[in-house]
Amino acid sequence: MHKTIKAILTCPVWVVQLFTGAKSFRDNPLIGSHRLNEMGLHVLRQSLAHRAAAWRRRRLKRGIPPHLVAEFDRDGFVVIRDFLPAAVFGRLLEEVRQYRGEARETIQGDTVTRRIALEPRVLARMPGVRQLLEKALLGRLIRLGGSRDCEPLYYIQTILPHAVTGVPDPQLQLHADTFHPTVKAWFTLTETAEEHGPFVYVPGSHRLNPARQAWEKRMSLEAARSEDRLSGRGSFRVDEEALAAMGYPAPRAVAVPANTLIVADTGGFHARGASEQPGIRVEIWAYERGNPFFVPLIDLWRIHALGRRRAGMVWSFHDWLEESGLGIHVWRKRANVGAFDRDVGGHAMLRIAPGLSSRFGQMTSHMFRRFARR
Repeated sequence: MHKTIKAILTCPVWVVQLFTGAKSFRDNPLIGSHRLNEMGLHVLRQSLAHRAAAWRRRRLKRGIPPHLVAEFDRDGFVVIRDFLPAAVFGRLLEEVRQYRGEARETIQGDTVTRRIALEPRVLARMPGVRQLLEKALLGRLIRLGGSRDCEPLYYIQTILPHAVTGVPDPQLQLHADTFHPTVKAWFTLTETAEEHGPFVYVPGSHRLNPARQAWEKRMSLEAARSEDRLSGRGSFRVDEEALAAMGYPAPRAVAVPANTLIVADTGGFHARGASEQPGIRVEIWAYERGNPFFVPLIDLWRIHALGRRRAGMVWSFHDWLEESGLGIHVWRKRANVGAFDRDVGGHAMLRIAPGLSSRFGQMTSHMFRRFARR
């Protein structure tokens, strides 16, 4: 009886999630169903999402230089060195170095990631950063990459490899973030040499082909029971042998100087390059991942004033979930910290289990399950 009530309460959530970006094979028994995926559910969702993204991108190419559009279409990412004039970049860099305020930190393996949300109150203290975010080309490229005409989430991000004792950083494994096109962007504030954890991407892997779809189907059949938790959560890990079998080229390490912009479709295979020694990488980082199938009639995040406040809203919402006992917020607060601080706090930061997610759709499923148990 208890299981029947639980299924009745949670099944509508699982069904609705099929029409969203929900990706976890472990949290949704429909997404993770061996029988449904044998019939092609995962491959169908992926194919429809890619077609929808291609349709939206045709309109979002306007105003972008043709050579950048061609580079993105071919490779799945674009790289623009010397994005800002040297003097402008120097002033922006000094603003970031001087800023201290609230940040969030998390640990994956032996790597600490710190983010400072670029909300209006933060940007008021960094006018050079605000001007960067208002550059039309930056916004257009990110919208093209994510196939969505809305304001992305912007942060100052610090990567500290080998900062703590732990297993290797799971982001070093080649992977796709999810089953559909989505975007991340990095504007580098520090040089990223090949031995210091550069961005790595498999050129052309943002495009589906029959061999890729066959691989995706095989992965979907076992993902719910996979020993790799991140693959089970819908971020499939891949090795170079499988890449070659899919017809993709070898991964390319994108080692770049400071003042470089990288925009990538992280539905393609990518990774964080290995860093030989403890170090620091600082960048202005952008991210956007919305519903891959539908564009809402009213998208509040297209409103500039709301879009710039979204990062803080998301963090506050997950703080509330944790305080309510409905989940764990993987990003822990830290006060009075700067982007270039190498100190990782000396405070009791939560060590996150690999694959633990705080995505709203998965949290919603967890909330219904907890309610059903009561």
